[in-house]
Amino acid sequence: MEFKEGPGWKCCHDPERGLYTAQIGGGVNCTLYEITKEIYDRVDDPSLDWPARLIADGRKLFMSVNDRCGPPYTIVFDSDYEELCPWSDAVPTGRTWPDEMTDAVVEVLESEKSNREQRRRKRREREAGGKK
Repeated sequence: MEFKEGPGWKCCHDPERGLYTAQIGGGVNCTLYEITKEIYDRVDDPSLDWPARLIADGRKLFMSVNDRCGPPYTIVFDSDYEELCPWSDAVPTGRTWPDEMTDAVVEVLESEKSNREQRRRKRREREAGGKK
C-alpha cells in the first residue's frame, strides 16, 4: 500500500486492488472515503489550499463523530469499510445509526447520492435474507 499524508488527512492507494481510499480526522472523530485516482494524484499538490475538501468529494464510507456538540455517534455508509480501509485507525463511537436511518439519509441528501446504489443493493440483500 502507498500512502500520502497531511495535517488531518491520510490517503491510501492499494495497487493490488486498484483502490484509493482516504481518512479525514482520526480515531473517534473521523470520516473514511473511497476516492478516485485523480483525487489521490492531486491531494498533495502544494498549490491546493484545502486537501480535505478535495477528499470529501469521494464516496463516504464511514463517519464517527465525537465533537462535544452532542452525544457521539457513528454512521456506516458502507458495511465493507473495514475491508476497504484496513489501514485506518477509525473507531466507532457512541451509537451506530440503524441501517433504515442511514438508508433514508442516503436517499434524501444529494451529498450522499454516491452511496445510493450500494445502499439499495445491501437493503435488498437484507430484505431477501429475512424472508423465508
